[in-house]
Amino acid sequence: MGGDVLILSGLWNSGPQHWQSHWEARHPAWRRVAHRDWNNPQRDEWVAELDAAVASSTGAPVLLAHSLGCMLAVHWAASGSPLRAAGAFLVAPSDVDAASYPIDPNGFAPVPLARLPFPSLVIASTNDEFVTRERALAFAEAWGSRYVEIGPAGHVNADAGYGDWPEGERLLLEFLDQLRT
Repeated sequence: MGGDVLILSGLWNSGPQHWQSHWEARHPAWRRVAHRDWNNPQRDEWVAELDAAVASSTGAPVLLAHSLGCMLAVHWAASGSPLRAAGAFLVAPSDVDAASYPIDPNGFAPVPLARLPFPSLVIASTNDEFVTRERALAFAEAWGSRYVEIGPAGHVNADAGYGDWPEGERLLLEFLDQLRT
């Protein structure tokens, strides 16, 4: 695995107290994929922005995704892009098919349920307001992902007490090590 780590934030980007922001500050080589509009995401635009970031990466990158960023990763994988990812670390994938999703899914629904063409890990909470435990497990099974349940962790964001989240970073670093072997 010689590529970059690309951070895929969800709706509204990840604020300064979010674990993605903490990890990005600690690992300056990791890059957050920028979007023109964080508040009204359009699937095709976000997929194109991710494709451009993958194209500018050194080797196949690892996708470090949270929330809608997970849906972005799976839509990108299904987009037909000739580019490849080395793997995906998918935390709290939002269920854009559910009534609980807070905005119009703007093309992100339905959730792609094809096997991902790269290794992946889904990390889910038992009480996430944006995805049920059952749906998160179904996503992991459909995508061919390893599934890790971390208990009642809400949406695994700063509001749920997951600011720095050292346990998650440890899981990510283990995942990166596995991709290197």
